[in-house]
Amino acid sequence: MHPVASAPAHPFARFRRSARTVAAAILIASSSVAMPAYAKGPESLADLAEKVDDAVVNISASTTVEARPGNRAGPQLPPGTPFEDLFEEFFNKRGGRGGNEQRGESENPRQQRKSSSLGSGFIIDASGIVVTNNHVIGDANDIQVILHDGTKLKAEIIGKDSKIDLAVLRVKPTVERPLKAVPFGDSDKMRAGDWVIAIGNPFGLGGSVSAGIVSARGRNIESGPYDNYLQTDAAINKGNSGGPLFNMDGEVIGINTAILSPTGGSVGIGFAVPSSSAKPVIDQLREFGEVRRGWLGVRIQNVDDATAEALGLKGGAKGALVAGVDEKGPAKTSGLEVGDVIVKFNGTPVKASSDLPRIVASTPVGQKVDVVVVRKGEESTKSVTLGRLEDSDKPQLANLRQPEPENATRQALGLNLSGLTDELRRKYSIKDGVKGVVVTRVDPNSTAADKRIQPGEVIVEVGQEAVNTPADVTKRVEALRKDARKSVLLLVASATGDVRFVAIGLD
Repeated sequence: MHPVASAPAHPFARFRRSARTVAAAILIASSSVAMPAYAKGPESLADLAEKVDDAVVNISASTTVEARPGNRAGPQLPPGTPFEDLFEEFFNKRGGRGGNEQRGESENPRQQRKSSSLGSGFIIDASGIVVTNNHVIGDANDIQVILHDGTKLKAEIIGKDSKIDLAVLRVKPTVERPLKAVPFGDSDKMRAGDWVIAIGNPFGLGGSVSAGIVSARGRNIESGPYDNYLQTDAAINKGNSGGPLFNMDGEVIGINTAILSPTGGSVGIGFAVPSSSAKPVIDQLREFGEVRRGWLGVRIQNVDDATAEALGLKGGAKGALVAGVDEKGPAKTSGLEVGDVIVKFNGTPVKASSDLPRIVASTPVGQKVDVVVVRKGEESTKSVTLGRLEDSDKPQLANLRQPEPENATRQALGLNLSGLTDELRRKYSIKDGVKGVVVTRVDPNSTAADKRIQPGEVIVEVGQEAVNTPADVTKRVEALRKDARKSVLLLVASATGDVRFVAIGLD
């Protein structure tokens, strides 16, 4: 699996108490003062494990590929290496097919190389539907599902999704061995501290049960655009990938996917795809064989405290700041603009920019939704009919990578500014469609430098108003100072026209 997590033991420390301490304890008890209760886990999880065990399976995935003739014994040389033919002839003669055949008598048959992986999964439908991780099966051409009693069933792939790392398989149950399924639970109801158990196939050992708690929710481990993991300390190791994480009612509230581990083994930090994220994907894979995600057509960036203040956002930093709008996307036709802050999508609050791609993607294609935005301090609602996100579409997060700084000399906000001339366009390779005021130098000791503004970038807006000359910039900055603003929000364009928002303090 991606590396997956471990539940540390919970030893109870023993304390030696002096006679004085014992006396104090007796005194407290005799005065009817309640002692604090210490957390205690369930006495046994055996009944729960027995209830769900038969629905948890092992996954054996094998990939067979053709190997180059003569490569069985020799060194692995890249194609085109000068000695490739020499080594191939030598090893074909000495060890290719027994060591005593002469080259040219007959062609070597195509040799095959087989690679295998082991993981876990679980049955969600007694008709034979099995869920696991996409990375467990990869590009395998032979997949077997191994039941709790050792029965092996050949599996076919219904569909898989690499972005959330899920795969759905189908097996044919036998009359003699009917399958048992487990239901999904509501991961959104899980709280940090709730007990969970993980069942899977760690290190190929077969069905193993481990217990722990939900350590955290909504973890972003930067494995993909839709990260929203449950973190658990239930012991999860390699081979647990694709296995279920159960609540105490025997419902699947997570699919074990990854571990954080410097050694490859469990250190008590594991991650599971929550059922609330997994179930819609699984439903689509079963229905269509693929995932059809909603598409809004915006590029976004996070809102920090300075940006929130500059935008006049009530309640501090929140939402997703629109840094670009696709000309052919649903957002454009619905009136969303650069500078809007999306604070609610289809009734769901957007607390941070990373929330939006996940919420949009899980919304059905073609659905009409309300998008609440804040524009120049005022809240309004836009109605958007979602398109379909194609695999070729770029990620929705704004590209914040900047051009290399050039040598350049200080005016407003630690920036030396100039009007956009043909000479400066050529010097910085600025596209014709980019309008505004070009930065020719950045004071290295300024806040602008800390925010990675670079020479050659173009200031398009100051405080959400367009600027065309350096005088426009200084005039707008002074106006914001008079309004007692603590920061100013700049819309900055790269030479190619990609834009981002930068908030700079006015102290």
